Amino acid sequence: MTDARLRRGRGSLAVGFFVQGVTFALLVTRIPAIQDRYGISDALLPAFLAAVPILAGVASVTTEKVVARVGPAVVLRWSQPFVLLALLAVGAGAELWEAAVALGLFGLAVGALDASMNMLGVSLQRAYGRSIMLGFHASYSLGGIVGASLAWAGAHWHLSLFTSYLPVVAVLLPLALVGSRWYAAGGDGPTPEESAEKVGGGVAFKLLLPLCLVMTFAYIGDSTVANWSAKYLQDVLHSSEELATVPYNAYMVTTLLGRAVGDFGVRRLGAAAVVRGGAVLAALGFGLVAVAPGAWAGIAAFTLLGLGLSVIVPQTFAAAGRLFPGNSDAAVARLNVFNYVGFLIGSPLVGALGDAWSYRGAMLVPMVLVLVTVAYATSFGSRGARYGGGHERPRTVDVG
Repeated sequence: MTDARLRRGRGSLAVGFFVQGVTFALLVTRIPAIQDRYGISDALLPAFLAAVPILAGVASVTTEKVVARVGPAVVLRWSQPFVLLALLAVGAGAELWEAAVALGLFGLAVGALDASMNMLGVSLQRAYGRSIMLGFHASYSLGGIVGASLAWAGAHWHLSLFTSYLPVVAVLLPLALVGSRWYAAGGDGPTPEESAEKVGGGVAFKLLLPLCLVMTFAYIGDSTVANWSAKYLQDVLHSSEELATVPYNAYMVTTLLGRAVGDFGVRRLGAAAVVRGGAVLAALGFGLVAVAPGAWAGIAAFTLLGLGLSVIVPQTFAAAGRLFPGNSDAAVARLNVFNYVGFLIGSPLVGALGDAWSYRGAMLVPMVLVLVTVAYATSFGSRGARYGGGHERPRTVDVG
């Protein structure tokens, strides 16, 4: 692949990450409005939130098989417009069943999109031979900031969900379709040694398991912010609906900052050190959320959380690519399922604990889980681990 094709592929994939950041933020920051529009009770809300990651996980597994036939670029090219149209459908309905169908379609499309998007990112990182994965996720964070800001504007001006979503989809849909023309996988294919590994061993789950656990813990933390930060500010810290959209935005700002400098940190210190530091910061952020005396203190704590969690997920995908260089698409697809496992566990768990105990106490659970990531940091390899097509495998820890 020429340098020009690599640059175009990298730029277009960054646009894809950005579009998805906007789309997802517009959904999760308006959960209270979605709940009010469809009359979804607090008891039923966790079931709706859980359905999205379940269907996304199913789609991620299916994507592994589809990608083997058509490649990740084709899957991403068509799944992203579908996600945008599903978001529009969420804002267009009025009946409970319409919300269920729209969110279900959103979940299926997001599963295919997330898996294929990260497959392309891992592939391009190998072609570049250095850490660039955090840059893609920084684009996602930038999109999240834009999406959360648009959600704030919608809440501020008391716009309906459909009115808020329609102009955004009208802009992003053609942007995604045009940008997808330059999607490209990095490299010229696996080496003979990697091909033998792909045919012979495939993806050994025992080796992948530590990364799966890290991904799960990270997304339990991320889903807590995405699905409960607005409700936490309104119901626990007694903020307005308008101010309740701010924590996710602040979280995405520091996520963007962390990811913007994260690749440099990985090159200087190694992925393990960066992930370890991020886990400690994220745990501290959750602890501060749990004891926050008011809305602005809560926003500050969610902001710190973003800085900590920002580095973990991109480096987990990158580590999977290094661990199975000859079969990275399959490794990423299977690892991506645990993105949704984290969402599936995190959202209902926090909601159930919040109803049965307190939402402040519920914040301590993701705090402890993300802190456990420190024990698995060695799974991300040594400081000298290569990012190209090398075979140096990250060290793994015994998970029993």
